[in-house]
Amino acid sequence: MSTTVPRPGARHRRKRLGAGESSGKGKTSGKGHKGQKARSGGSLRLGFEGGQMPLIRRIPKRGFNNAVFTRRFAPVNLNSLDLFSDGAKVDEASLRHVGLVKGEWSGVKILGGGKLKPKNLILEVHAASGSAKSALEAAGAKLTLLKQ
Repeated sequence: MSTTVPRPGARHRRKRLGAGESSGKGKTSGKGHKGQKARSGGSLRLGFEGGQMPLIRRIPKRGFNNAVFTRRFAPVNLNSLDLFSDGAKVDEASLRHVGLVKGEWSGVKILGGGKLKPKNLILEVHAASGSAKSALEAAGAKLTLLKQ
């Protein structure tokens, strides 16, 4: 694989602009004569239509978006709770300390992935799935759901 080379003519050298008339891109360097787009910094913003009311402003606004108010929970599976010793208190701070929760989240949700060994854990989280609740109960853990 390291000995492969492109076919002859497949890779072109970049043409240098303004390097004399006989270079093929001299004088105006492919920008034509005068006008805004021939000038330095003369690029038009996205959606500009020459002064005509742009399409994006002609079309009415519709609806709304509640994405700002959504709550995103950091997922933590049951089998990852085996990191904690018997009788340990498990909350968002302790989960962050062991590296199970990273980044910005609205809270922590315990999911039913994997098996939890019987431990008397004390969990204080924001949410838990149905399967996780029953598995925690069976393992002897105490679950407290925090207000969001």
